[in-house]
Amino acid sequence: MLDIVVATFCLLLSILPHGRSPVPLIGSGPSGAASDFTHSQPDPGGLSNSRALFTYEELLEVTDGFSDRNLLGEGGFGCVYKGNLADGREVAIKQLKIGGSQGEREFRAEVETISRVHHRHLVSLVGYCISDNQRLLIYDFVPNNTLYFHLHGENSAMDWATRLKVATGAARGIAYLHEYCHPRIIHRDIKSSNILLDNNFDALVSDFGLARLALDANTHVSTRVMGTFGYLAPEYASSGKLTEKSDVYSFGVVLLELISGRKPVDASQPLGDESLVEWARPLLSDALDKRDFDGLVDPKLKGNYVPTEMFRMVEAAATCVRHSATKRPSMGQVVRALECIDDDSDINNGMRAGQSEVFDSRQQSAEIRLFQRMAFGGQDYSTDFFSRGSYT
Repeated sequence: MLDIVVATFCLLLSILPHGRSPVPLIGSGPSGAASDFTHSQPDPGGLSNSRALFTYEELLEVTDGFSDRNLLGEGGFGCVYKGNLADGREVAIKQLKIGGSQGEREFRAEVETISRVHHRHLVSLVGYCISDNQRLLIYDFVPNNTLYFHLHGENSAMDWATRLKVATGAARGIAYLHEYCHPRIIHRDIKSSNILLDNNFDALVSDFGLARLALDANTHVSTRVMGTFGYLAPEYASSGKLTEKSDVYSFGVVLLELISGRKPVDASQPLGDESLVEWARPLLSDALDKRDFDGLVDPKLKGNYVPTEMFRMVEAAATCVRHSATKRPSMGQVVRALECIDDDSDINNGMRAGQSEVFDSRQQSAEIRLFQRMAFGGQDYSTDFFSRGSYT
């Protein structure tokens, strides 16, 4: 066990050396995606006067002994606490439950992945801590809760302009992971509770504990199925074959949440309508054909939205949640659609909404109910540190 800890420590030291800080990388990307990101380069000034490696005692001090009043959220693999560093920087400290190899893998995956990239729409890793059986990750604190909270919390209300801004920002962050990282990064747990919002409602994608690196020579990564119920792409859930298009499907579910205000899986809905995707499919086709969004759009919007922008988001959502992975757009295409950068672009790739249907939606809804009751007893079965109850 000691050898494993030492090996892990050495690996992490090679990934997050002291005295590194984000500096701009000159270049361009999909719809400005690359202009938003930086790579870590040596900087004698360090990382905002903080260090990559923290001691457990330091983190005890900045969280007041991990007190309950600093608890931000709790998930299946640990808790997140708010802390204030000596220089005044606010951070979110993720304390993992390392009860076995799964937690260790989560820790290593998240450090290895998120330390490689810096982007205005990705949560920044400040540092980490390894102390005996303790594994902690330190992030910049994002103060305005999660997208899930703002969509589904009590008295929640997001206007249309804010929803479009959040969708576009999150799409830009994911597009960077897919198209401008080498090797490419598949997030594997895109969902509204992993999209954090700052005080300006800029979106930051978080929680890279399940992320996988995709070598350019491979068309897919074969892996154990992990993620969050209601967001899983059908081909990934059935075969374990993971591609960027699995993230695209999950993001399509997020778009449907933004459009409709409904949860991905809601047992309180009528029989057969528990799944947001399957409830929305016929409405999406109708909305795109007739440009009538009344049955699909969140009643909380009270009709206050820009029809052309709504059409683009509905169109993007419909293409993202296609059953056929190859018929889904890239995240770069999704960004361009949401930003209306190229009105002549065809995010549908020549296919009408609903044409990629390959199995019975009602049968899938029945399977969803059985799957949920027997296997999980709830919606989530992933690492969910920035969970539905985060920052409350």
